[in-house]
Amino acid sequence: MRIDFREIASGRNIADYTVEDKSNQSRTRKIYGAIEEACYALDLPRPIWLDQNIREFRRHAKTRFGQDSFMEELSFDFLEIQVLEEDLW
Repeated sequence: MRIDFREIASGRNIADYTVEDKSNQSRTRKIYGAIEEACYALDLPRPIWLDQNIREFRRHAKTRFGQDSFMEELSFDFLEIQVLEEDLW
């Protein structure tokens, strides 16, 4: 599985990070692990999954975390995550 993370500010990509996970863990564990790794690498707090994020991610394998998903003030508009490649069994 490959998951892409992008920090977006004023419509521009200001940072990105891609996580590749080839483990045998569940999809959910891979996603949470990727979020933790990317947030550490980008020096960001971990976002809170809101209902809208869950719906978007289930539907499109992509979601955006805005200021309402973070406890701290952001220096960018939102963090976008997208599954680029899923494991095929």
